[in-house]
Amino acid sequence: MRVLVFGATGRIGRCIVAELLAHGHEVTGVSRKAAGGPSTLGLTMKTGDVTDPGTVIKLAAGHHAVASAVGPTLGVDNDEQILLGATQSLITALRKTDVRRLVVVGGAGSLEVAPGQRLVDSPHFPAMWKANALAQGAALELYREVDDLDWTYVSPAAMIELGERTGDYRVGGDQLMVDADGHNRISTEDYAAAFVDELENGSAIRRRISVAY
Repeated sequence: MRVLVFGATGRIGRCIVAELLAHGHEVTGVSRKAAGGPSTLGLTMKTGDVTDPGTVIKLAAGHHAVASAVGPTLGVDNDEQILLGATQSLITALRKTDVRRLVVVGGAGSLEVAPGQRLVDSPHFPAMWKANALAQGAALELYREVDDLDWTYVSPAAMIELGERTGDYRVGGDQLMVDADGHNRISTEDYAAAFVDELENGSAIRRRISVAY
């Protein structure tokens, strides 16, 4: 499968690219800034702006699926501008292409900790991440209005950090999942494994899933 990955040089994007390559897919990675470094078999890097529909249309040609791992830089970018801009651009652009499969790195803030209560609305939710979480939640609602693309929105655990790939993870829905110790966490590598598995299997078309241990 030929997969176009936006946000390919970010922390999560790099792990998704590595997982796709390990599965034998051909990957075109896209970054807002020129990406250097040694060439990798199966990977072609491009520079492009996901918030520009024309760029998305051009880059999507010849691909079977699109993955978006786009995220704003904390304290630098406008969360809403980047996340909602990317969402609107991807929806608009892919409708004008032959690509229907779209898998998106989402946020954990919109997951429910109790019926009708989102994590982002909890009193102890970190203030520094609130704008990002609200923008991610708004992006999810935009996707939920789309019925002509095969999208999946993949929410990570509230704590996601680089670690190791175990291949052992749980997939849930709109509720925050916790482990036996009451923690909601996942390694970036295992999140990427779940992300690519969903991209390939398509078991959650037009739905949000969440991933945690």
